[in-house]
Amino acid sequence: MALTTGQSLANNVQLLKGSASKYAIYGVVIAFIAIAIATSGAAYFQAGAVTIASLIEAQTSNGALWLLDFMPFFFAFWGQYVSSVMAYEASAMVIDQTSELRAQTTALEQQAMHDVTHDALTDLPNRVLFRDRLEQALHAAQHDRAHLAILMMDLDGFKEINDTLGHFNGDRLLKQVAARLQGIMQETSTVARLGGDEFAILLPKILLVKDAAEVARKIGKALQSPFGLEGLKLDVQASIGIAVYPEHGSDADTLLQRADVAMYMAKQDKTGYIVYDPKHDKHSPHRLTLMGELRHAIESDELVLHYQPKATIKTGEIIEVEALVRWQHPQHDLMRPDEFIPLAERTGLIKPLTVWVLNHALQQHSIWKEQGLDIGVAVNMSAHGLLDLELPDLIAGVLASHNAEPNRLVLEITETTIMVDQERALQILTRLADMGVRLAIDDFGTGYSSLAYLSKLPVREIKIDKSFVMDMNENEKHAMIVRATIDLAHNLGLEVIAEGTCAKEIFARLESLNCDAAQGEYISPPISVEEFEHWRDESEWRPRMTTAENASSAQLTDAASMSGTRPDGYSLVQDPDSKAETLAVDTKIRGLETYIGQLNSKLKRSGG
Repeated sequence: MALTTGQSLANNVQLLKGSASKYAIYGVVIAFIAIAIATSGAAYFQAGAVTIASLIEAQTSNGALWLLDFMPFFFAFWGQYVSSVMAYEASAMVIDQTSELRAQTTALEQQAMHDVTHDALTDLPNRVLFRDRLEQALHAAQHDRAHLAILMMDLDGFKEINDTLGHFNGDRLLKQVAARLQGIMQETSTVARLGGDEFAILLPKILLVKDAAEVARKIGKALQSPFGLEGLKLDVQASIGIAVYPEHGSDADTLLQRADVAMYMAKQDKTGYIVYDPKHDKHSPHRLTLMGELRHAIESDELVLHYQPKATIKTGEIIEVEALVRWQHPQHDLMRPDEFIPLAERTGLIKPLTVWVLNHALQQHSIWKEQGLDIGVAVNMSAHGLLDLELPDLIAGVLASHNAEPNRLVLEITETTIMVDQERALQILTRLADMGVRLAIDDFGTGYSSLAYLSKLPVREIKIDKSFVMDMNENEKHAMIVRATIDLAHNLGLEVIAEGTCAKEIFARLESLNCDAAQGEYISPPISVEEFEHWRDESEWRPRMTTAENASSAQLTDAASMSGTRPDGYSLVQDPDSKAETLAVDTKIRGLETYIGQLNSKLKRSGG
């Protein structure tokens, strides 16, 4: 049984006092010896000899010896008292220091325990504590026959933010995300950071699966407000996977694994969140296998390029093609880019993949050039690739290796990619533009950037997103957005390409709106090089020829312009009403940016 503080103090006092008394007794003995010597000396000087009689005589006749005889007793008493006081004070001091050390040790133990179970950056529970709380919640749910849910969350594009703005700002972003998550969770819920940009939420008591889905929607809404870092406003989105006990598993390992599978599917489908479904399981090992095979695929040329032509609207001439990468997988046949591009971005393979695409696209351009065709190639750039300071030098080397003119290469970039780091993007884009490389804004109208920012960018063209073009004949609001965007781009000196041109009627509508070029199923879907050769021979669309053959091409173009017809029979000249309508829109061009932004927001809210 542990001793109390009072008992410890009493024992320490006795121990210290006993040790002090021992030495006090030694002093008293020494004092008596000194008295005997002094008395003997006095007797000898008085009687000339040391005898009992002379000793008694010396004692009785010498008062100093009496005082000396009393001193050992006085000092012995005083020494006992002082030793007791000193022993008590020393013991009390030791007790105080021991208590302080114990308190510090306890605090250190508690801090060590906290560090073991909490994330050092966000102070949220870590994987260890989250799993422990999940186990406890499972026991309680089994006992009460209740439901619980776990949500696995991963930030989209976090690697690009980390690589672009640095790990310090990446950590700041994670702290802000953690604060928002804590702000929307109830006290009974647990928010944990499992590592990197991966978070987990434990909902220990839910009634229905839709309750967990509602929490996921709240998280998505909480992340909608831009995050401020280094003067930038970053739009950060997350992918969330949901697993529910007991529907999706009865133990912690199974639930965590299935929530992770659902999270990956949400990231792949870009749906924000997904509730686990057994059919998703086949994708998890598939994804892990692909991650290991992608590097080999790049190195061994298992990738192929398909090309989708772009045609000028007034002449029907094929001016360039967009190069779209595919993976000719030995087991999974031809894989589309959305199946492996996210893997390349997450594993750091996006740069070698971009180099592969640039090399093969420009190589094909050179082959076409030797055949007398002047067809440019367009390549999509990811955020990670665009913000690489080595990109201009890399492209210069690739252009030189294929003896290609810079203006026959188009780099397509998205609005959101530019907004990740505007200053750095502007610096790199300016270098590319100075080299002669053409730049295009892809998926225009779907981002959150200001249209006025276009005036600062050295871009040559914009591509209206297909979501506005495909149904513009049925959706008048989308038609108004397309018209306004075309007019605004032309006022800024930019060319306009309409993606998603899927029908002859849409092509005609684009012509009436004075759009410059079109791309879509109506002209051609993405096709292989071999299919392109056959399509070129059979199609009514004419590829642009090199300088040596431009004379005959120019004659055909002039003839078409004079007759006002295109090979497909549509008029190349706008009707008077269309011209008047365009002129009217031009007078209001300053208000178009605000109008488009407001209209686009309404459409998103209404789901239109």
